[in-house]
Amino acid sequence: MLALLRTFSWQDLRRHPWRSAAAVAAVMLGVALAFAVQVINSSALDEFAHAVRAVNGQPDLEVRAMQGTLPEALYGPLATHPQVARASPVLELTALAGTPGATARVPLRVLGADALLLPAVAPALLPRPWDGTDRFALFAPATVFLNAAALQALGLPADGAGSPPALQLQAGAQTWRVRVAGTVAASGAPLAVMDLGAAQDLFARGGQLSRIDLQLRPGTDRQAFAQALRGLPQWPAHALLAEPGDVAERISNLSRAYRVNLTVLALVALFTGAFLVFSVLALGVARRAPQFALLAVLGATPRQRLALVLTEAGLLGLVGSVAGIALGTLLAAAALQLLGGDLGGGYFAGVQPPLRWSGAAALLYGALGLAAALAGGWWPARAAQALPPAQTLKGLGQSASAPARGTAGLALLAAACLLALAPPVAGVPVAAYVAVGLLLVGGMALLPWAVAALLRGLRPLVARRLLPLLALERARRMRGSATIAIGGVVASLSLAVALTVMVASFRGSVQQWLDAVLPAPLYLRSALQAAGGDAALLPATLAREVARLPGVQRVEPLRASPVQLDPARPALTLLARPLGSDPAQRLPLVQAALPVPPGRTALYISEAVVDLYGLRPGMDWPALSQSFHAPGQEGKAPSAHFFIAGVWRDYARQAGAVALDLADYQRLTGDARPSDLAVWPREGTDLAALRQAAEALPAQSTPALEWVSAQAIRARSLHIFDRSFAVTYWLQAVAIGIGLFGVAASFSAQVLARRKEFGLLAHLGLTRRQILAVVAAEGAAWTTVGAAAGLLLGLAVSVVLVHVVNPQSFHWTMDLRLPLARLLALCAAVVMAGTVTAWVAGRAAAGQDAVLAVKEDW
Repeated sequence: MLALLRTFSWQDLRRHPWRSAAAVAAVMLGVALAFAVQVINSSALDEFAHAVRAVNGQPDLEVRAMQGTLPEALYGPLATHPQVARASPVLELTALAGTPGATARVPLRVLGADALLLPAVAPALLPRPWDGTDRFALFAPATVFLNAAALQALGLPADGAGSPPALQLQAGAQTWRVRVAGTVAASGAPLAVMDLGAAQDLFARGGQLSRIDLQLRPGTDRQAFAQALRGLPQWPAHALLAEPGDVAERISNLSRAYRVNLTVLALVALFTGAFLVFSVLALGVARRAPQFALLAVLGATPRQRLALVLTEAGLLGLVGSVAGIALGTLLAAAALQLLGGDLGGGYFAGVQPPLRWSGAAALLYGALGLAAALAGGWWPARAAQALPPAQTLKGLGQSASAPARGTAGLALLAAACLLALAPPVAGVPVAAYVAVGLLLVGGMALLPWAVAALLRGLRPLVARRLLPLLALERARRMRGSATIAIGGVVASLSLAVALTVMVASFRGSVQQWLDAVLPAPLYLRSALQAAGGDAALLPATLAREVARLPGVQRVEPLRASPVQLDPARPALTLLARPLGSDPAQRLPLVQAALPVPPGRTALYISEAVVDLYGLRPGMDWPALSQSFHAPGQEGKAPSAHFFIAGVWRDYARQAGAVALDLADYQRLTGDARPSDLAVWPREGTDLAALRQAAEALPAQSTPALEWVSAQAIRARSLHIFDRSFAVTYWLQAVAIGIGLFGVAASFSAQVLARRKEFGLLAHLGLTRRQILAVVAAEGAAWTTVGAAAGLLLGLAVSVVLVHVVNPQSFHWTMDLRLPLARLLALCAAVVMAGTVTAWVAGRAAAGQDAVLAVKEDW
């Protein structure tokens, strides 16, 4: 009997390979996409963490400034502290580097360090002089040592062959000439290491440090030591203690929501694949019902029939999972080669990690594919198990379906609504994802009940019309098969609609936000913007000089700088811009701003700050006050008392942003250097002449400038947005394609199984054209019902994605926007595909074979 069952299953798979291939392909794509996302992100995270460890070394603690630099006077008390074994001072800057005469410039990270302490603290940063170089070159002024990435980017020989190469470093309006004397072993982005004193002299940073790395003596209690440091008289209020692994941990936490969302979206294809397995096996069980009944008569038990169908499902899932792991590995390798470790989110830009294949991840996603296939095959297997042999052999096994009840579906929808209100878990909207799954399953469970209600409502309308009544009565008696057919439409279309609405809502909100934050027609910034940090700042006098140029109506300076308040979180972005008396005109506020009490400085926080730091309008923020220190005011009470006056939307900085008036920022920091200049030209001004006039300003105060129009910034921002959602678009296309293929398979199988019915209708006098009209009308009607149900269910899922998943994942809100034209086009495409498929399959089934098939009953 077991041999007979195996032969029976194998013969069916062999005779209908295209339907089996559809299910295998669906599982394969779902597993491949999810596994590829996992491999790419884990490879990028590992490479980033390795680079951070190489540059930062292995200190026990790091002392950093919340913003700006640390006073060098702090190094002495730390180095001589009885619980400190070593204290390594570091000065970090950014610049653009290039060889003399070259036009291309490379962003370069420059580290000034004490070379005598590097072997014990950060051996990867230890300078290695080239052959023939003076061994004391590591202490020489204007001398740097480059890592392999910097040498490659600058086109320099790795062994220093020939005369010692020279570099030009540019930051702001200043340029310095240095020579390259050797290499360092640190990996990661382009990096230069030089002596600390030489760096302070070269860049005029005497008395300033970026961080101090500490190695503690054995047995030191870190918490008690940190508390003792904060009590030192020299300890600045803006100093921060951090663990050495906090940088990689911050990036991992920041990118986690993006990675999880990509993985969930990839599993969407797997969900659609599970339903396609269900559709294929359910139709196969219905088609082979007499054969299952014959097996039962020959001795096959109900449990053996159940195991037979589950074995078929498991075989489809196993083949699809193995192929998916292989395809996912190829996709990950190609993506790492072409795009690096960045899937569009911008978290690992510039990182080129090697492929790190994980056997545990392969087993996990392979098991998910197998589980999805088994879940899809469970109900068809139960149907085969419960098949009544005698009635089925008599042709009575497919009687009218039992009355449909919507209790289970309504319960699932109610549970989904409750879960959508739950908070995130560790920053991940786990409950919201479960709510989306319950919405989809609940909607599918309500489908038979909705179809039954629809058929009852239509019966009086077609009672006197023969052909529509024939189609209606058949649908009523074969409601289960019809539900399976349109279930593919509902599953694929609902997911496509949800993703379409989410992306359209996000894109529309981003466009509206760009209009609010880019009021000026032109923006002027340093050409060193790629280097970041102080290298990208403009001279303090440049705004006044540009404002005096002919053709300029108004100029507003803007300043952006990072602020690190918590070592466990990514740095905030502090935005200083003229806000005037009505901040709502300059910021996209969520609600009206609060009046600022006397003696307080107004502050406006982004939605991400509200979620990450637990702040609300009307509160003070003393932690941010401590980060501000005017020159010469170290150790004194903070001069800023910030009051949170409002919340604004910011789609550019997931880690949070804080906006304050530019005059307040300059008063608190004494730093008037802007990051950008917003320029309003007079009407009719020749922009080319204006740019030439700006470039002709005195060279000693003007760096290389870059003019960017607000229109170009909008276009580039939307391009970045589209690149970030490129994977989403592709996943949406995959879901639609799999769903349409499932619809085609379902209709083809059902129509081809009705050859006897078509032959009987032909004997009763119906023409072939009338039969095809009935079949096409059935296809159009059922796919229209499925499209309507999929549209409604997709809109419900999109509400959860827009109003729950996005705020909990990325800490920003958006307005729900419905792209009606695109949604109607999706529905029309599905209806057209179902109608054409039914008509084509009907032509194959309503020919001469259908008439001859009636002889089987004679």
